[in-house]
Amino acid sequence: MPSMIESPLTRLSDEQIEQLGREFDAIHDEVFAELGDRDRRYIVSMIEMHRRLVVLGRVLLLGSRHRPAWIAGTTLLSLAKILENMEIGHNVMHGQWDWMNDPQISSTTWDWDSASTAEAWKHSHNYIHHTYTNIRGKDRDLGYEIMRIDPHQKWHPVYLLQPFYNLVLAAFFEWGVATHDLDFEAIHKGEKSKQQLKREVRGMLRKGREQIVKDYIAWPLISALAAGAARAGVEAAKRPSRRERVARRLRRRPDRTSTAADAAVAAFRSTLRADFTANVVRNVWAYAIIFCGHFPDQTYTFGQDEVKDESRGGFYVRQLLGAANIDGSPLFHVASGNLGYQVEHHLYPDMPSTRYAEIAPRVKAICERYELPYNTGPFLKQLGGVQRTILRLAFPGGTPRPKPGPFRGDGETADHATHSGEDALLRDRGVAAQS
Repeated sequence: MPSMIESPLTRLSDEQIEQLGREFDAIHDEVFAELGDRDRRYIVSMIEMHRRLVVLGRVLLLGSRHRPAWIAGTTLLSLAKILENMEIGHNVMHGQWDWMNDPQISSTTWDWDSASTAEAWKHSHNYIHHTYTNIRGKDRDLGYEIMRIDPHQKWHPVYLLQPFYNLVLAAFFEWGVATHDLDFEAIHKGEKSKQQLKREVRGMLRKGREQIVKDYIAWPLISALAAGAARAGVEAAKRPSRRERVARRLRRRPDRTSTAADAAVAAFRSTLRADFTANVVRNVWAYAIIFCGHFPDQTYTFGQDEVKDESRGGFYVRQLLGAANIDGSPLFHVASGNLGYQVEHHLYPDMPSTRYAEIAPRVKAICERYELPYNTGPFLKQLGGVQRTILRLAFPGGTPRPKPGPFRGDGETADHATHSGEDALLRDRGVAAQS
């Protein structure tokens, strides 16, 4: 299907695209030339912070039968899982820290607390998604093969259900991504061998088993043993006298005092709920950050003919137009794995994430010089726009939302200079469309 909306790439000359590519290359080379100790200290400090959050959260969850301990422990565990997935796991497996030559902090050895295997995720995400970003029919992350998030996608009745399974995907995002990484389309086309499929399925099942055992059996059992032992100790210290035992038998009433076994069962259940809650919180947060960075109104998608014989500069422009940033504080950017700078991440996926904020002004300057948009917006606005798109495109039809104009140096973009797809179609028919 031809594109319903004109890409800003078409307004650049070949010379401009070539020069733009050299300018983006220069930013990459300059940053990598000065990477050093402060960058190393940052990633090491993030790993240490994650470990502290895990330890403190687990200690608090030993008392998870008590509501304050449950809330505090679950909160810390949720933060630990978010930090591990977003700022550490995602970025380490992108190779952002491979320049350190540290065998422990390397894309070749790192694995994360997620249902996806490192091997499958790096192929699906690092190679397929970051190479073919927003190319229709090539980038499998456009709707994750189960959702219609672009009007160029052919409608199917199953999409009527996407507002509902969208919520399920958010809650169990890691499992959705792991299943997506298996690439069922390649299986149907015969592009993936049965041996490869079996290996990937075994890897996914192994990762899933490890997480289930860790979060839903081992840690709840540790809490249960701790609570049971503590309760048994209290019972031993408060053993009733002979007179109290005789009086209790004479009353012939059952002793409703909780036993060590009762305490253990309660602790097991409460810790299991805490772990489940922390995993859902992490999944929903990762879903929100990823969807806000890829599917808001500002981003473009591309037909395969549009990117045929794409140059290095054209690749940069496509990455620029196919991603969107999220405005936020430094703390927000750490929690999001610095994917609030999704534009910079797609330009330089192998650059240490802490450098994205530093290069953002230079990326904006290039956008201004070449009259390109710099997509960004507040978190709730981006998320709301994505949810509106998911709801609207569950039904037949739909046109692209208006796109922002060129970036201006005052931090704003020009008025929505690019009309919707419907207007574009009307112009093609010689009808004066209203903007």
